[in-house]
Amino acid sequence: MTEQSTVAGTDRSRLFGLASTLLTYPDAALLAAGDELRAAVGEIEHDDVRTRLEAFLDWFLTTDVIEVETHYVHTFDLRRRSGLYLTYYLHGDTRKRGIALLTLKQRYRAHGLRLAQGELPDLLPVVLEFAAITGPGDGEAPLRQHRRGVELLRAALEENGSPYRHLLDAVVTALPPLTENDRDAIRALAEDGPPVESVGLAPYGTDVDSIGFGPTLGADAATDLSAEPCAHAHPSMERAR
Repeated sequence: MTEQSTVAGTDRSRLFGLASTLLTYPDAALLAAGDELRAAVGEIEHDDVRTRLEAFLDWFLTTDVIEVETHYVHTFDLRRRSGLYLTYYLHGDTRKRGIALLTLKQRYRAHGLRLAQGELPDLLPVVLEFAAITGPGDGEAPLRQHRRGVELLRAALEENGSPYRHLLDAVVTALPPLTENDRDAIRALAEDGPPVESVGLAPYGTDVDSIGFGPTLGADAATDLSAEPCAHAHPSMERAR
């Protein structure tokens, strides 16, 4: 359990659920839900968390739709440094990443949950949804275990001045404080980047193969808007039958 967090359990659940929703592609349905989103944020009692979420909504709900959509694609789909796939930050496209993906998938299954077809278990909105559904302890464990990826994404959003930084700031407010070892490891990853060795996953079985990886962008993708975006839909977890 996250005893060190100053954010109460109910607020954490609301926060993780809202952040999961708001970190998905800003489609028409999401953009039209302004009143519901503001009402949900208003129910959060923690002042700092609520203020950060309100700051994001102030931009999200008052900015031109095309500008919001374009910003999302530029930020999350066309830049590796601010991608939403958490295991990439630590493992790159290596066998270790395959194992990390499988571990996440098995954790969800252990709680009777399964992902929507084609969804990856390390997508941040998925990890946040799991935390919101399952709660402290096991539910928030993936966020803590992949804290380095969360912090590197947060730093990239800060550097780019993205309004999405408010969502990551709110999320980390609900997590335990970083240790000095954490900070050293994050600095090292920021300097060196993820492993670059690319290997197949066949030795780990077909279940790992079936997970797949996130998009691999070419060198020119960061500036080429014709590159097909991921357009992450809202994650969908359902009870396994």
